[in-house]
Amino acid sequence: MENIKEEMLEKKLWVVAGVTAKKDRYGYKIWKKLKEHGYETYGVNPNYNEIEGEKIYHSVKDLPKKVDVLDMVVRPNIALKTLEEAKEADIEYIWFQPGSYNDEVIEKAKELGFKILYNDCVYATLRQKE
Repeated sequence: MENIKEEMLEKKLWVVAGVTAKKDRYGYKIWKKLKEHGYETYGVNPNYNEIEGEKIYHSVKDLPKKVDVLDMVVRPNIALKTLEEAKEADIEYIWFQPGSYNDEVIEKAKELGFKILYNDCVYATLRQKE
């Protein structure tokens, strides 16, 4: 999985599923950290229209351009639904944050042919690079 991790980190177009305006939550911290590290990062959460003046999309299908990496910061039942949208949006990589997956989610992601990473945290990874 280390090779896939490096591939993902080289990609510059990301979307965070589960972004939130709550600054103590990982959905917010990851979104901000990706931006701080120069990634073009979109947010998806049906409960928000904007966060800090930036448009938030209700679905991966609504994004204005094709992204390379989807970072999942949602519960497994939501991650499962989001996988279908990600396939339709032609996203290649999915990074599952701790707590966003279970066996069913990982199996479905593999069935759909995604390059996936789990048991790792992009927030912690980027903090180590600072």
